[in-house]
Amino acid sequence: MVFDKKHLLLLLDRPREPVFMGKGRVVFDVPDNYLTDRYRPIGPEIQNRFGDSAEERVTVRSIALPDLRIPMSLGRQEQFSLFIPRHRKIAARLIDIFMGMRNVEDLQSCAVFARDRINPYLFNYALSVALLHRKDTHDLDLPTIIEVFPDKYVDSKVFSQIREEATVVPEGMRMPIVIPKDYTASDLDEEHRLWYFREDIGVNLHHWHWHLVYPFDASNRAIVDKDRRGELFYYMHQQLVARYNFERFSNRLQRVKRLNNLREPITEGYYPKLDSLVASRAWPGRVDSSVLKDLNREADQIKQDVADLERWIDRIYEAIHQGFVVDESGNRIPLDEHKGIDHLGNIIESSILSPNRQLYGDMHNMGHVFISYAHDPDHRHLESFGVMGDVATAMRDPVFYRWHSYIDDIFQEHKNKLTPYTRSQLTFDGISLTGITVQPEDGPPNTFQTFWQQSDVDLSRGMDFVPRGNVFARFTHLQHSPFVTTIMIENDSDAQRMAFVRMFLAPKNDERGTPMVFRDQRLFMVELDKFLVALRPGSNRIRRRSKESTVTIPFERTFRNLDQNRPEADTPQEAEFNFCGCGWPAHMLIPKGLPEGLPADLFIMVSNYEEDRVVQDLVGTCNDAASYCGVRDRLYPDRKAMGYPFDRAARTGVDNLANFLTPNMAVQSITVVHNDRTVNRAG
Repeated sequence: MVFDKKHLLLLLDRPREPVFMGKGRVVFDVPDNYLTDRYRPIGPEIQNRFGDSAEERVTVRSIALPDLRIPMSLGRQEQFSLFIPRHRKIAARLIDIFMGMRNVEDLQSCAVFARDRINPYLFNYALSVALLHRKDTHDLDLPTIIEVFPDKYVDSKVFSQIREEATVVPEGMRMPIVIPKDYTASDLDEEHRLWYFREDIGVNLHHWHWHLVYPFDASNRAIVDKDRRGELFYYMHQQLVARYNFERFSNRLQRVKRLNNLREPITEGYYPKLDSLVASRAWPGRVDSSVLKDLNREADQIKQDVADLERWIDRIYEAIHQGFVVDESGNRIPLDEHKGIDHLGNIIESSILSPNRQLYGDMHNMGHVFISYAHDPDHRHLESFGVMGDVATAMRDPVFYRWHSYIDDIFQEHKNKLTPYTRSQLTFDGISLTGITVQPEDGPPNTFQTFWQQSDVDLSRGMDFVPRGNVFARFTHLQHSPFVTTIMIENDSDAQRMAFVRMFLAPKNDERGTPMVFRDQRLFMVELDKFLVALRPGSNRIRRRSKESTVTIPFERTFRNLDQNRPEADTPQEAEFNFCGCGWPAHMLIPKGLPEGLPADLFIMVSNYEEDRVVQDLVGTCNDAASYCGVRDRLYPDRKAMGYPFDRAARTGVDNLANFLTPNMAVQSITVVHNDRTVNRAG
């Protein structure tokens, strides 16, 4: 039988079930010596029991196995966090093992043996990273983590209902189980007004997938060392904070308060109402006014003081003001306008690309760890970390945005030291933007219309020890009416010009209702789209649909079932089907707004593509959500700084957006209107 590498993806399904149990219509024929001690004595019986009903049996070869003692040192029922240094090292070792297997058959054999012996979260992460980065598997389409570990996203009460539905009701007659909208807090907590953003499944999947594509630790440096990786860490998280502040204004709240005093109590508590099906424990909550304390957790091999974090921050600020960082050999690396932000991103996160981890520490990651253990810093209660300790769940917690707002402040300290763009650096000679109109499908011109939508997601691949077949959960999320943006551009030259169109949206007024000054508004600018156009001489009318945004990926790619509607293998249609999963969810492109309308500024700039272009072949790559995710195996497809033209302070004399404009820019006043109605996605 011809070996099919797609079977590797089945090893991610139903992560707590033994590997010999059926995966859909497929069963792995596991060598007896690969079975765990519990099942080896009854190997023939269980292999026959689960194999007899299978449509396809996959033979697993017995090979000489690598040393798995380090990956197996993390207990099967422990929680796993990329932020914890010990867990990071364990994950890096397992990734190395999977990357080092000679071919995909050996990889399958090694993964089958490892799967029932290694922590399921660790196994899923390490195998996913390896499949994304091995040349012989990087075209495989990974399932999203909600399909495999729905417990990270779904109210724990839902699972008993799902098990009952799957056990009692035949497939084809099952009804979706509704996830309640308000299950983590009451209206007494004003932060809970933002439940739809912080707890949105698509938003959290985006954060998880970004860190899967951009891991910060691996022995193989090439897995981490991607084009402008540090800058992308800065920009993606800066945009998250800007978008969150937009949502706060949409709920009559002030902008997020930076967590810049690590000794001050954290006002916001958070109780996630999630259970870990692997650890068989509830995710711990954090009480109001918790205080960060020195960590001494032997089980996690963490002994770190809050003062260490403060010291790292001081050193980073000092480097910014000196204009250089120092590497491990004592050499100075300038923090210039070209690579400075990239170096800072790698230092602050920090990744293995940091030029001096010993000096500048592990600020971002350990900040997550300190916050995630605020409830049990010395392990006296035997509690694991809270949601801030996992990239798949961190965005649920209000303090995530406070921490990242402070981190962005540090990045802006560097950005503010750069020379502002001159007027000539911003203009595009001979090109002028003369008009912008936005037309939503439902609603008057120059408005964005938002509402609630209910959609279904299939959780069957993550439901262990329940009857086979689809089981759906129905969740409520923000949605907007599709819209078309029409842009009028004049080309005064007598030749065709290639241009980049850059679209941003920002609140017009601050939380007090007064017009925003440019210094603040530039930090609230949320990128909506960036695309290439050919401008013929004379007048050009450009129409751009919202679903074409280079920031987002469509709903079907965020949540789709990979088994449904898959074209035949090895066809051009299948190649098109194999999309990548990194990108902001399309349903969250536009902020919620207010019932009476939230005033906003839609900014559009046309820049010279000849100055911005990166020469490379993008055919067959994931390049349609490049703004936050880059392009797989390629250079970032824009030579300008990420966030341009708002990534620096303004030139002298600019105090508002109108003063900033050059002829190749324009602003259209927009009203973001929220309609408090709920529609079913299928309807």
